Amino acid sequence: MYKKQAFEVEEQIITVQLGQVKLEGELVIPEDAQGIVVIPSAKSSIKYEHRLRYLAHLLRQAGWATILIHLLTEEEDRLDQRSKHFRCNILHLATRLVGITDWLAENAMTCNLKIGYFGASALGGAALLAAAQRTKVCSVVARSAYTYLIGSDLTYLQAPTLLIVGGEDYPTITMNEDALLQIPAHDKRLEVIPNASHKFEEPGTLEETARLANQWFKHHLQLANSNRTCLQTLSLV
Repeated sequence: MYKKQAFEVEEQIITVQLGQVKLEGELVIPEDAQGIVVIPSAKSSIKYEHRLRYLAHLLRQAGWATILIHLLTEEEDRLDQRSKHFRCNILHLATRLVGITDWLAENAMTCNLKIGYFGASALGGAALLAAAQRTKVCSVVARSAYTYLIGSDLTYLQAPTLLIVGGEDYPTITMNEDALLQIPAHDKRLEVIPNASHKFEEPGTLEETARLANQWFKHHLQLANSNRTCLQTLSLV
């Protein structure tokens, strides 16, 4: 059920059916939103994703719709408590993210909104892989992305891509520098946030991430809106 907030947005707890799989999330659409940012999670519950919820809030303040979506089923999540297999399986996560993207494109509330991704760590890698397979995605931002798990699929990524890494996260800086060379997108960039570690838990670093992401989405999703076109959808094999 929808709840009308004081700042004029519509919030909905949603269940997305992907074949036999049901995924839960939160969809928030500010009035006059010009695009929607998909923020995937692989934790046990969206309500415990305080940092992602805060990031989504900051993006909505800038006028973007957001969907914060849990990519694992309850059973997968229970198994993951011991093995952490699913949350590090980028292909599995990217396949779910592609399904969410198709759902957004077909849903009456969101079908007119251009789509962007924001993912972190393994989910950053999944966002890059999914964007390489669904070119209806018009922009992608990946923070501390595990790009080494993607392989040659990076060479298919055409969406404008912003990679964000912490200045104290030296292995990820090198990893993302290598990934940037493989990405053929015309517009791509690597931003290094000084004094930030891999998880961006230092004061102000999450806000700086949101600021950079907003600027990236503002340019590329609004540009996509003005052009009213993205490339045709590819299939994830």
